[in-house]
Amino acid sequence: MDAGGFNWSLIVIIGPLLMVLVFAWAVMKNRKSSRREIERTEQATRDLYREEDKAHRNDDTLGT
Repeated sequence: MDAGGFNWSLIVIIGPLLMVLVFAWAVMKNRKSSRREIERTEQATRDLYREEDKAHRNDDTLGT
């Protein structure tokens, strides 16, 4: 068997197939956000905004 033919099939057929499988796995893994995780993220964002707003207001009162 010619080694060049094997290398060609490895690069042209198996490589892209492996890339598609890895991409599909990554998409499926990242798609599973539960309702609780989404709510937790939203609450953390609200808390962060609230803390930043409070810090900004404290900075304004110190400067006057």
